[in-house]
Amino acid sequence: MLIVCLCSWLFCCYASLQGIAQPLVKHIYTADPSAHVFNGRIYIYPSHDTATGVPEDDLGSHFDMKDFHVLSLDHVGGKVTDHGVALSLKDVPWAKKQLWAPDAAYANHTYYLYFPAKDSAGIFHIGVATSSKPEGPFKALPKPIVGSYSIDPCVFKDENGSFYMYFGGIWGGQLQKWDHNKYNGAAGNRNVDDVAALPRIAKLKKDMTSFDGPVKDVVILDEHGQPFHEKDNDKRFFEASWVHKYKGKYYFSYSTGDTHNLCYAIGDSPYGPFIYKGIIMTPVTGWTTHHSIVEKDGKWYLFYHDVELSGKTYLRNVKVTELHYKEDGSIVTIHPEAISPQAHH
Repeated sequence: MLIVCLCSWLFCCYASLQGIAQPLVKHIYTADPSAHVFNGRIYIYPSHDTATGVPEDDLGSHFDMKDFHVLSLDHVGGKVTDHGVALSLKDVPWAKKQLWAPDAAYANHTYYLYFPAKDSAGIFHIGVATSSKPEGPFKALPKPIVGSYSIDPCVFKDENGSFYMYFGGIWGGQLQKWDHNKYNGAAGNRNVDDVAALPRIAKLKKDMTSFDGPVKDVVILDEHGQPFHEKDNDKRFFEASWVHKYKGKYYFSYSTGDTHNLCYAIGDSPYGPFIYKGIIMTPVTGWTTHHSIVEKDGKWYLFYHDVELSGKTYLRNVKVTELHYKEDGSIVTIHPEAISPQAHH
């Protein structure tokens, strides 16, 4: 009986460590997955983590990525293909370091890869690279998007064909240093009683490489229609914007950063305002949490990451799990460390 109990306990510990899903690939470290369905196939545009020896700090200097790989699969649960290096830092004329979380879009018979990187002054901007194939390779434009800044681009295509870019991230993502689209290098993080920094939105021109008008704030309000303050750090925006549409409503989802939740808010326009609705996913193992949401074959999926393979916050692995809605349109909260049958595999 003791042996049986011990075995059961060990299995439960193992299953809990694994969580509800398994890494999509194990031969490289991947994070920040932006998933899209192109030509009936799921393509994932993740960050590519590597250990470069940069010390850890609150600015995220240890996230020292040098290139991007593109992953793809026919369906969730199917074989995952790593298409190799899609874009390297050395091939981006304006960028000097830190290829952080990317996104992708298709228009004009072209695939566009959007990515943040630091320039020679150490300031994040968002660049663009193009390809004739969703998996790349991509060729970077010589300069970043004029008027872009900070990190975590998310490009959303609305049903009328318009494209919008959402972006921004505080702390190491530098969003707190931008006020009315002007940079102040001396600006520090918000105080606990300050109104929380907001993500940004800009409509894209038809060329998909420039903004059509000024960058605006994405207004996120609490359940009572009031703005969040920095002390509301279990709900306020930190980074990792994602937008999808469900039953006519716009869902803006994001990470709370230092409290490690994936939250969402709902609005009636791509510009918002978005009203906070709840938590999509409770904290994963590892400091960061970053995601995307996509529909495939009538089911909705959440792509995310944790650190199961390495146990190190800067060496992450991409995962996927099914996403469910309630009848009122709210999202059923996912607990990534919950034991599930998937943990057997």
